[in-house]
Amino acid sequence: MDKSKSIAAIVGPTLIVMVVSELKVWNPTLYDTQVVPLVYLSGVLFFIAGLTIVRQHNIWVWKWQTAITVVGWFCMVLGFLRMFFPQIYKAQFQNDYFIFVVELLLILIGVFLTGKAYLPPSSN
Repeated sequence: MDKSKSIAAIVGPTLIVMVVSELKVWNPTLYDTQVVPLVYLSGVLFFIAGLTIVRQHNIWVWKWQTAITVVGWFCMVLGFLRMFFPQIYKAQFQNDYFIFVVELLLILIGVFLTGKAYLPPSSN
């Protein structure tokens, strides 16, 4: 449980800040010009972060800790796709509604993990 809380204390706030900083409302021109080597580099970083999370926290139980493992696998897959297909990265931002829903979901996951890490446990 302590390892889960310490990882959630890093992953939750990081997820919130990353997604909010990428919102079109906050940063509307972020994805106008994407440089392929930078997309590749971000893929490497996502893959390393995801691999680190999965290596340290590969827990598949029906509890909140599984959300950390899922985020780790998501980062690994996203990193893999950015490394092997960096040129199609810009094409994925054509559907604004879908992107908004995904961003909102990621923010909620970040808030959930942050709450689990920093709030005292419930008395149940």
